[in-house]
Amino acid sequence: MNTRMSLAIFVALVVTCASSGFAANPNDAKVSIPLTSVPTFSTENIGRQGHFYVGGKWVGESGKEHMRGAMYVEVWVPKKIRHPYPILFLQAGGGQSSIALLQTPDGRPGWAYDFVNQGYTIYMMDFPARGRAAYVPGLDGEISGPRTAEHMEEVWTGGHPPTSPARAWPQSKKYTQWPSDAPNKGQIGDPVFDYFAKTELGFPTADDMEPLAADDLIQLVDLINKPVILFLHSRLATSGWLLADARPKLIKGIIADEPWGPPIENAELDAKGPGHIWGLTNFPMQYDPPIKAASELQTIREEKADAPDLIPCWIQKEPARKLINLEGIPILNVSGEASYHRPYARCVAKWLNQAGVKTEYVNLEDVGLTGNGHQMMSEKNSAEIAKYFMTWLDKNVH
Repeated sequence: MNTRMSLAIFVALVVTCASSGFAANPNDAKVSIPLTSVPTFSTENIGRQGHFYVGGKWVGESGKEHMRGAMYVEVWVPKKIRHPYPILFLQAGGGQSSIALLQTPDGRPGWAYDFVNQGYTIYMMDFPARGRAAYVPGLDGEISGPRTAEHMEEVWTGGHPPTSPARAWPQSKKYTQWPSDAPNKGQIGDPVFDYFAKTELGFPTADDMEPLAADDLIQLVDLINKPVILFLHSRLATSGWLLADARPKLIKGIIADEPWGPPIENAELDAKGPGHIWGLTNFPMQYDPPIKAASELQTIREEKADAPDLIPCWIQKEPARKLINLEGIPILNVSGEASYHRPYARCVAKWLNQAGVKTEYVNLEDVGLTGNGHQMMSEKNSAEIAKYFMTWLDKNVH
C-alpha cells in the first residue's frame, strides 16, 4: 500500500513538473522552447558515410606537444551517384558549423540532404579549432563568443532593424525568409530563433586560421584524388580560394555564396581598414605578372557605386594582373536580396572577372528567390535555393 501511494505521488510530481517548471511558457520571452519530438530524416538515398580527420601537426616543445590544426571531415556517398564531381561544403566560419547543412532551425532537412538526394557525393567539415576539430589554448587565439541575441536578431533573422546606424545596411528591410510564423518572429522566444541560437558557436581568432584550413583542404582533395566542386560560404571561403589556387586541376567549379569579402578593404557592417589585401584572401595567391607582396597590386576604388544602396568596389588598375590558376574554373557568385553582404557582394565577382576568371554574379531575387539574408541555408526557401544551385551546376560544370 505504501509502495502504491509512493508511486502515485511520484507520478503526480512528474506531471506537475512537466506542466509547469519544465514546460515552455510562451509568455516568457526568456524561456527556450524545447523540441516536441525527435527530428529524423530518411537516409534511404545514402549508400555510405565516412567520418575522419585530415591535416594537423605536432607543435610545442619536447614533452609538451599538442596536435594542432586538424580538420574533421564527414562524407556522404549516395547509393546512386548521378554527378561525377563531389561537392565540398566550405560553409562554416564566424559562428556556425556544418550542423547548419543538416537541418534547418524549423526542422526541415538541410542542404546536405538536398544535394545527396539528387546524387551528389558531399563533404562537410569542421575547420580547425571549431566544432569537432580541437581547439588548442595558447595557439589558436582567443575564442570569440557566440553572437548575442540582439546581434542575431539584427543580422540573421530580421527580428528587428539594426540598432546602430554604423551597423545598418539599406537592404535589411527587404528580409522575408525567416522560417517561423511566431508572433515574435525572429526574436527571443520564437521557437525557431531559440533553436537557431543553440547552433551558434564561438570561433578562434588566431591570424593563421585561413592558411591552416587551406592546408587541410589541400590534403583532403589530394586524398579524394579526383576533381571536386567547391561551395564557399562566409568566413572560411577565403581558404577555398587558396585551395583553388593551389590545386586548380582538381577544381571543376565554384559556387561562391556570399563569401567573406570584399577585396582590399573591409566593409562588413561597421568594419573598417585593410582586408583581403590579396584580393580574395589575406594570404598570397598566384598572379600574372607575378608579385611577391600584396602591396605590388595596384588598386583603385571606383569613383561611383553601381547603385545608390551599394558601395564602390576596389579594383585593379589596368592592365590588371590575372589569377592564372583560377582562369579555367567556372564560378557562380550570388547574394541574398536583404543580406548585410549585399552592399559589397558584387565586388568579389568584379575582382575575379577583371583578373581573367569567368564569374557569373547573380542577385537571388533576379531568379525569383526573394527576401534572403546571409544564412540562406536556414531560411524558408532553402530547398529552392539548393535547386537553383544544382541547375547552375548542370549547365556550367562538365
